Amino acid sequence: MATKIIYFTVNGRPEQAEFPVTCPAQDVKDLFRSAAEAGPHDILKLYNPKGNIINISPNLEPNKPNTCYKLEVVASGCNSEPLGVELAGALGFDLSSMEKRQWEDAEIMVLLQVMYTDLDFIATYNIEPEVLQQFLFEVYRRYNNIPFHNFKHCFCVTQMMYGLIWLTDLRSKMDSIDLLIMLTSAICHDLDHTGYNNAYQINARTELALRYNDISPLENHHCAVTFDILEKKESNIFRNVSPDQYKRIREGIIKCILATDMTRHNEILSKFKSILSSFDFDNKDHRDVLMMILIKVSDISNEARPMEVAEPWLDCLLQEFYNQSDAEKLEGLPVTPFMDRDKITKPSSQTGFIRFVLLPLFIELANLFPCLELHIIDPVRKALDYYTEMEKALEREKQNRAPCENGFKGKEIAVGQTSAPEASNSDTQ
Repeated sequence: MATKIIYFTVNGRPEQAEFPVTCPAQDVKDLFRSAAEAGPHDILKLYNPKGNIINISPNLEPNKPNTCYKLEVVASGCNSEPLGVELAGALGFDLSSMEKRQWEDAEIMVLLQVMYTDLDFIATYNIEPEVLQQFLFEVYRRYNNIPFHNFKHCFCVTQMMYGLIWLTDLRSKMDSIDLLIMLTSAICHDLDHTGYNNAYQINARTELALRYNDISPLENHHCAVTFDILEKKESNIFRNVSPDQYKRIREGIIKCILATDMTRHNEILSKFKSILSSFDFDNKDHRDVLMMILIKVSDISNEARPMEVAEPWLDCLLQEFYNQSDAEKLEGLPVTPFMDRDKITKPSSQTGFIRFVLLPLFIELANLFPCLELHIIDPVRKALDYYTEMEKALEREKQNRAPCENGFKGKEIAVGQTSAPEASNSDTQ
């Protein structure tokens, strides 16, 4: 039987793994786990010589001793005491706690696993721990290394969703399967994001825009990547649910992820406002709209976090915006509004967004769940005050600069006026 030999290092120690080409995926992972002397709940990362993370699977490319892969045990699992001490804060209602330290990507994957456990999804839907780990690894692999829409953004959105589920006591109001849909949708909602929004996709006539006929190209792609991961048995966390449950899960995830297209914002918010006064948790249509509202709130919730957490995220978002507008200018495409680095500032980008998008959305959700006033509305109001003051300060600075600049320009005009006649006279002669 044909075999593969894989050379790698663990903590600088050379190792090698030999296995049949038909070896089951789990056996290959166990082989590497044994070589790393890792526990059953530890998370492994394998890097190729270029430093890119690669999947531990039977499909690994054979290599040579001089082109070793690098294997790391980068985080302990849910039973690890040092990490466990921090979990309550990281997953609780204090939204600043996530940034008390810089979480490693593998630690974030552990936190996501804990969310599934904490909400009883593991037991209720018979999700095997190794399948959940593989699912999260595949998700991690499919987020790109771009300034904002990356794996850490996925975690921020999911953590907010997790917090909202507990804060609003949704476990007593909605079916567990709906909560599973919302948490999984939050994890997958920006899979393989390119860093360029739908306007760019459509104007540039990209492959995504052509494939989805200009209808939510990115969000449709995020859904497709999600179910591509779930089609694989080893990463299908829903493989033990009934066909009817899977159908409901698939429909729900698609509905939630497509709701994150901001061009649908007014449509979804208007629908929610129209049912708010008579909202009924026993009404499926009402629950569906609420699920879309909750993922929308989670997706754009950065300003509900403390300023020292939120502002660096805004810098990352603006960097993505500027990258897009630079590309649009180079390619001769229409420049997407509010993304032009020559026309917008940090405060100007936020004051209107908070006033006309965030607050109206958050206030309507708080009308259904008054407890959210303290947790998400008060911080957003403070953020609005902060950026309003910043905008005023920039305006004052601009006004103070203006007289000096005008004086300098006046001197340039005067020089031009004295030299122009001389040129004219010379031409006459």
